[in-house]
Amino acid sequence: MGYYDYPKYESAAEKKAKAIRALEKLRKKNPDIEPVIIEGRTLAKSWWGKAWNTNLESYADYSNRIARGKSYVRSNAVLDLKISRGLVEAKVKGSRANPYDVKIRIDALDSKKWEKVIALCNHRIDSLEQLVEGKFPKALEVLFTEREYGMFPSPREIHFDCSCPDWASMCKHVAAVLYGVGARLDQNPMLFFDLRDLDGHELVRKSMEQKLESMLKNVGKKSDREIDDEDISDLFGL
Repeated sequence: MGYYDYPKYESAAEKKAKAIRALEKLRKKNPDIEPVIIEGRTLAKSWWGKAWNTNLESYADYSNRIARGKSYVRSNAVLDLKISRGLVEAKVKGSRANPYDVKIRIDALDSKKWEKVIALCNHRIDSLEQLVEGKFPKALEVLFTEREYGMFPSPREIHFDCSCPDWASMCKHVAAVLYGVGARLDQNPMLFFDLRDLDGHELVRKSMEQKLESMLKNVGKKSDREIDDEDISDLFGL
């Protein structure tokens, strides 16, 4: 600690070095950890990862607090970050010896919005194919930028908790994890669906069924065929 019990100033290089040591120590206990590694100053490289960060910063409830996590995520202090259905679990290196545990729960997308998402994706098979290949086509950008029926969660749909002693409703460790989510989405945009407790493969299947039905109607036929999950896997390599 420094004078008057304020934390001693640490440079960015010192913070990164400390995070590296903490990561090595944590990895010995848990080899399956998934750290968020930021290279350079850019927190997210893809347009969809950047859109996640921009969306967070656009909310008045977060605008004065979310920036607190930038220095933490840039110093690679997010030692572990895992995304599952509606849940983000992470460990963040703070000022204490042991990393803090962060949990972020995100409400499932309601059925009405999900039907809107399916309708928007109708006949956009090429775009969906890019999606499962790890890219997010601009043709599907509306899924996130549209506030009324998009998939980005609003502040009231995000619930978080951190084991640190910070009294703030959103501490810098939670903010760092939220930015870490944007970096993780860079690598795998299908995680968007996990965040909202959705089955992304179901979206692909339903869209393909709708396109098949439309094609058959155009030739004067009607079909009640449903595409099996195995067929989807074969077509898209899922």
